[in-house]
Amino acid sequence: MIVTLTLNPSVDRTVSVDGLTVGEVHRATSSRVDPGGKGINVTRALTANGTESIAVYPTGGPEGALMKRLLDAAGIARAAVSVVGSIRMNITIVDPHGVTTKVNEPGPRLSPAEVEAVRATTAEHLGRGGAQWLVISGSLPPGVDPAVYGDLVRLGHAAGARVAIDTSGATLAAAVAASPDVVKPNRDELAELLGTELPTLAAVRDAAYRLVNQGITTVLVSLGKDGALLVRADAIAHASGKATPVSTVGAGDCTLAGYLHASVSGATPVDALAEAVRWGSAAVSLPGSQVPGPADLARVPVTLDKDPDLHTLVTD
Repeated sequence: MIVTLTLNPSVDRTVSVDGLTVGEVHRATSSRVDPGGKGINVTRALTANGTESIAVYPTGGPEGALMKRLLDAAGIARAAVSVVGSIRMNITIVDPHGVTTKVNEPGPRLSPAEVEAVRATTAEHLGRGGAQWLVISGSLPPGVDPAVYGDLVRLGHAAGARVAIDTSGATLAAAVAASPDVVKPNRDELAELLGTELPTLAAVRDAAYRLVNQGITTVLVSLGKDGALLVRADAIAHASGKATPVSTVGAGDCTLAGYLHASVSGATPVDALAEAVRWGSAAVSLPGSQVPGPADLARVPVTLDKDPDLHTLVTD
């Protein structure tokens, strides 16, 4: 079982247009609505590929009711904690080349009691059936102290689960200080955390090693169209996949889901990297924040390099 926690979930509306010009009227060529929020996306992707997962998240307002209907229709296991405010509706605009423009709402302001209720629900589900992983991902609602991420890492470890983190900024710093097992930043998030530029694979590797030296077992750095780099004390590897971009929304979440799916299935970390890139690449080829299923994954070729050229420039 993999438990995911999303403190700032969203309903994601994706609108496709022929082109985007600021200040002009556009006619959509298509639109779709999906459940959103990084941890929810991880649970969705895992469920679509046969790995048991449950999504814990706060819910409220008309968007919360819509989220419930969307998750139930997709057969997603969920543990929703009622809050006073309404969860977010995020808007994504995608052009024919897969270029994505996002407008994210801030989300509801959670009271300390509401945050504690979400924490208690997470602990409850970690204690059921011996959860293997706790995934903590995404942004925080307004007013929530970033230190809560460190507390949640410790909660997962106290329950006997391994902990994976996918967030940015102050919440990433707070989580890293608590030594999670897996951290999945993108290149920009890693650069911001460490205050350095990362123009090459060597620079990304060295930055990731700084986290490994702080007690983090695995750093999985997503590099956009350049794939992903895995860094551990005992291994380094790079993988890339081929896919025609349609929408990048949720691709990083599917990357983490692929890694965890492979890990609980017994794969080595390096082989789990290849699966992670396969899932992320497949997600890019799908509309909106749709998650890939087995047929989508089968169409994605992946190149795995256990001795990558670290002089390679990275652009995303």
